[in-house]
This record gives sequence, C-alpha cells and structure tokens, in this order.
Amino acid sequence: MSEPTGSATTRHVAGDLLLHQDHPVVMGVLNVTPDSFSDGGRYAGLEAAVAHGIALHRAGADIVDIGGESTRPGADRVDAPTEIARVLPVIRELVAAGVPLSVDTTRAAVAAAALEAGAAIVNDVSGGLADPGMAAVVADAGCPWILMHWRGHSRRMQDLAVYADVVAEVRDELRHRVDAAVDAGVDPGRLILDPGLGFAKRPEHNWALSAHLDRLIALGHPVLFAASRKTYLGRLLADAGGEPRPVDGREPATIATSVLAVAAGAWGVRVHDVRATVDALAVWRATGSPRLERTHP
Repeated sequence: MSEPTGSATTRHVAGDLLLHQDHPVVMGVLNVTPDSFSDGGRYAGLEAAVAHGIALHRAGADIVDIGGESTRPGADRVDAPTEIARVLPVIRELVAAGVPLSVDTTRAAVAAAALEAGAAIVNDVSGGLADPGMAAVVADAGCPWILMHWRGHSRRMQDLAVYADVVAEVRDELRHRVDAAVDAGVDPGRLILDPGLGFAKRPEHNWALSAHLDRLIALGHPVLFAASRKTYLGRLLADAGGEPRPVDGREPATIATSVLAVAAGAWGVRVHDVRATVDALAVWRATGSPRLERTHP
C-alpha cells in the first residue's frame, strides 16, 4: 500500500531532491492573501490559487511557496485558523496535481497542518523566533526549514532596521538561529538560510547583503535569495520626480538580482515571474559561467 501524500517518507524524498538539485532552485510565489504587496487578492480564491500554482510549476518552478499571511511592511497579523483555512485547501489540490510545495508561515500549527497535507518545506520568515514550537514540528517532520533573518513582525520591523555592519550582524544572527535549530533537534543538513531582504532592512542594507552574499554562503548552508519586486528595487528605478517604479515594472531588476545571486552561489531564488527567471538562468548557464561553490566556515 502506498503511503499518504503527507507522510514523512514522501516529505523526506521531496525535500532532499530540492536540497540537492544540480541547478539553481526556482521557487514560485503563491500568496493566497487579500493584502500581499505584489498580488494581494488576485489568488485568494481556491480556483484561482490552484490554477496559478499549477501554472507556476509548468513555467519551471521547482517548488511553489504558498503563504496565507501577508508579511509586507506594516501588515496586520491574522490568526492561525484563518491562515490554515486559506492555505490548506490549496495545498491539498496542488499536491494532488503533483506540484511540490513549501509553506510560508511563522506558526508551528500552520506548518504542521501544511506538512500533513503534503508540503515538503517550511519557509519561516521569522527564522524560528515567532513561534517556539516551530523547531519541534520541523524536527519531527524531518523536512527542510528555511530560516530567514528577522527582527520583528511586519507592523514594526522597519523600526528595527538599525545596523553598524549589516552583513556581519545578519551573518551572526543567522548563525545563532542555526545553532538554536540544531540544539532543538533539527538536522543541520536540512537548513536553508535567507538574508531577509526588506525585512528590517533599508535599501542600503539590501544592497550590501546582495554584494556580500558570499559571506552568508560561507556559513555552509544553502542560501535562498528573495528580492522579487521588493520596494528597494522600485526605489532604485524611481522616475525623474523620485516616484518609485510600480510593482509591475520591477521584473527586469528582479531577474538581474536573481541571476547575480545564483552566480554568487545562492542555492535558489524566490520569484513571482517564474518563466522569465527560468529563461534568464538558462541564458546564464549557456555562457558557461562558473557558479561559485558553497563553502563551509
């Protein structure tokens, strides 16, 4: 008898395949929220969300990242039952359609429900800080866990964007999150790091982290780079009057940052426009440019 879709064995296989791809991983964004900064409300309905998730996978996404709570700056929180009600029906439908999934959540209860339904990875923008129970859920599931650099929830996170040396501080804080996860029983070989661009970061912080991504990669874990359509790209591309480029005009900049991150050794990129990113990475690979190898500290 075959195991249920959400079984531990199935998750281990799916997660391990994604961790050891022979090409940069492309993660497609699927927000099933009414208020996300880029596409809030567009995929809040079940039919639209499932159709978009399938489209992202067919466009080349190695994994689709589904989130039921907006983490844009200033966003209000929703409760766990609301978040679960948003993501679970979509996860079940997409898993049945053969789409590999990660769940974008800071809550252990949401992660547990998503993993049971068949998600393969937990993408935790709080790096385990928002919910002390998350480490136990991940350890029990044996799945990959994305630990993002984080200093506080969306409502106040920009007040926390104070650094003397952003690269050194983000590196050190991520190292502490890794140590805490391992101490809680999580397999260090299943940890992925994310510098948290835009989360308690000002534009100059994001650019510094992008320029010195190698120092985070040197921690010895896969690194996910997630710049897609973020505000700092809009500010870079502001018009003559200083008005930031709207969200739908930031895709070329997103592609450029994604290719540069992969060239620097990033394990993967999280993007909204999967097809354009996949095409750009194909061009990069065709040049024969070497990808920097991840190094251990």
